Amino acid sequence: MFLNLFFGSPAIALTWIVAILLSLTVHEFSHALVGKLRGDKTAEREGRLTLNPISHIDLTGFILLLLFGFGWAKPVPYNPYNLKDPKWDSVRIALAGPLSNLIMAVIAGTAFRVLVVGGVIAPLNLLSVFLFLTIVLNLFLLLFNIIPVHPLDGSKLFFALFDAPNYQQLRNFVATKGPRILMIGVLLSAFTSINIFFFISGPAFAICDALTGQSCGLYFSAIFSAM
Repeated sequence: MFLNLFFGSPAIALTWIVAILLSLTVHEFSHALVGKLRGDKTAEREGRLTLNPISHIDLTGFILLLLFGFGWAKPVPYNPYNLKDPKWDSVRIALAGPLSNLIMAVIAGTAFRVLVVGGVIAPLNLLSVFLFLTIVLNLFLLLFNIIPVHPLDGSKLFFALFDAPNYQQLRNFVATKGPRILMIGVLLSAFTSINIFFFISGPAFAICDALTGQSCGLYFSAIFSAM
């Protein structure tokens, strides 16, 4: 889809790239910031406490994200032994990324409602498109990353909640089988027409509708039909 977009509308393709870089950078920076606030400077020492996208982007993950809609950034390191509360601070660090995506989506949604719905700028203005893509990307990042499967952020909360000995078998299943199931879902979603992640796309567009006061599905179609 990105290649079609690039050749059909390079300006929108560039806008998409900028939105992805911004969203991933803020997500990873938030992990590093909360790590430092909770007593660990590992990420800061490795140059991750920055809003410079170059420090956070994994080239392979970024290219796959552009081409197939699924990818990754560089994981932010932390040392749990430096944290004030290793168990729950690990959860705080993990959930800081998705929380930043929610905040970004709300900010972009508010700006979209004021500028686009309010008639200040045209609906297919590049700024309008940027705000919309920022909303959608951040909502997808939020909902995808809270899936309780390693290495996604939601796994840290899952393992913290189910740390009792009687949940050992469940934890083993999630830790070993979960990533394989997730990868199969990603491959099916990327290379077939099956919407494996309907539980993400449905809520993401519903929240987008609520934030913008518009039908985000229709707006999304309008952007790509304008190529």
